[in-house]
Amino acid sequence: MALATDRLTQSFPIGFEDFLAQYGDDDRYELIDGELFDLEPTGPHEEVAAAIARWLNYEIVQQGLDYFIPHRCLIKSLASGTGFRPDVIVLDRAALAQEPLWASQPIVTLGSTVKFVAEVVSSNWQNDYARKLEDYALLGIPEYWIADYQGLGGEFFIGRPKQPTLTVCVLDKDGRYDRQLLRGDQPIVSSVFPNLILTAAALLGAGR
Repeated sequence: MALATDRLTQSFPIGFEDFLAQYGDDDRYELIDGELFDLEPTGPHEEVAAAIARWLNYEIVQQGLDYFIPHRCLIKSLASGTGFRPDVIVLDRAALAQEPLWASQPIVTLGSTVKFVAEVVSSNWQNDYARKLEDYALLGIPEYWIADYQGLGGEFFIGRPKQPTLTVCVLDKDGRYDRQLLRGDQPIVSSVFPNLILTAAALLGAGR
């Protein structure tokens, strides 16, 4: 993600309500600590996101789960002035009755509504590997995937030599993410979708 300074006519920080008024219908932007970020949606980026959504939709149907993947959704973070737009998000339909904004806007505020999120890494990879990892854990989201199909992340996160990596983060009993780094034909083990039969390469290769 790149900081979208070229689109701003006002100074930082931007409040969440102002962000909704100006960019609520624009899927290209999200808000982090009052700063506007461009999600950089390239064609390959969208192919990877679509591959994740396709496989998870299949699992939702096969398992008969009352979950769905919205076309558009914003997560209002616990942090002030922050609203994330995950590349893929799986919601629990039964939990939406508790969401105060959902009836009028595709915004979720409760981590209990979210079963899964995935981010496809762009140039500003720090947000996906650090900031969002922390915020999604604080919200209590059970599973978070970081699909780094270009191997852009820092060596601390994906190792050396850098290469395409899928990081599967599963929330533990202490509210922290256990991370597993997957590459090539390594199988994905999902806590939310335990019957999933899929390799890292099948997803990461969609953007190459």
